[in-house]
Amino acid sequence: MGWPYIGETLQLYSQDPNLFFFTKQKRYGEIFKSNILGCPCVMLTSPEAARFVLVTHSHLFKPTYPKSKERLIGPSALFFHQGQYHMLLRKLVQRSLSLDSLKNLVPKIEALALSSMDNWAHHHNNNAHVVNTFKEMKRFSFDVGILTIFGYLDPHLKEELKKNYWIVDTGYNSFPSTIPRTQYQKALLARKKLGKILCEIICERKEKKLVDRDLLSCLLNWKGEGGETLNDDQIADNIIGVLFAAQDTTASVMTWIVKYLHDEPKLLQSVKAEQKAIQKSNEEDNLTLSWNQTRNMPITYKVYLYT
Repeated sequence: MGWPYIGETLQLYSQDPNLFFFTKQKRYGEIFKSNILGCPCVMLTSPEAARFVLVTHSHLFKPTYPKSKERLIGPSALFFHQGQYHMLLRKLVQRSLSLDSLKNLVPKIEALALSSMDNWAHHHNNNAHVVNTFKEMKRFSFDVGILTIFGYLDPHLKEELKKNYWIVDTGYNSFPSTIPRTQYQKALLARKKLGKILCEIICERKEKKLVDRDLLSCLLNWKGEGGETLNDDQIADNIIGVLFAAQDTTASVMTWIVKYLHDEPKLLQSVKAEQKAIQKSNEEDNLTLSWNQTRNMPITYKVYLYT
């Protein structure tokens, strides 16, 4: 279990995580106790054990997170809760991702993708800059997340959100110390700034009384049977929670897609040919990418399923 409070955090963070888990598994077996980020925990290192917890006997386990992570995201975020509140927030998130909403987002997501690729090419040509795929995919998925949550957002507010979000993201897995200038302490300060920025956006949206299909509108416009609504802190916590929940997983999938395509040149050429045919068709008629076209990409779709 390691030192009191610190536990085995330093051992995990000072070496390759795979080596840490391999050493523990070799010594204690596929299930062992540890203490990470001040939180006692049980580590599972086999697919069978993970399946037992997550699938076959999931009803016996309650999802919990270290308090340090809860402070950075916000205590009202849906994945810190169970029961009725959790189900309510899940439904509101799903409502913002309805089929009609996704169809309307396709051209805007295409524009973000084209802008990102132009930036990569520009930096590479001018500075011989090596693109870090995972970091760039995180930036792209963040921009898509902002679009999904807010729709249009003032560029200044978007930049302030992005700047403080990355500080929180950097400190998310750091050791929870409030000593000045540590990553975690910087993340706490950035989280406070994020809360203020989100409250400003929420107040502005309330004043305009817009009825949109984005996540913010779904959270703002919800009313319970007794007339209850979500307060600003609940809305802010869940917006940050959705960004965190979606970003890393989406960025990881896109990064692996890039790697697999790089490793399979013939498949890469097939995907490029499929995409170029759609691009050519749209350029001839001065059109943007449509939802129906995304449903008609058999090769690209198979690559996605494989990943």
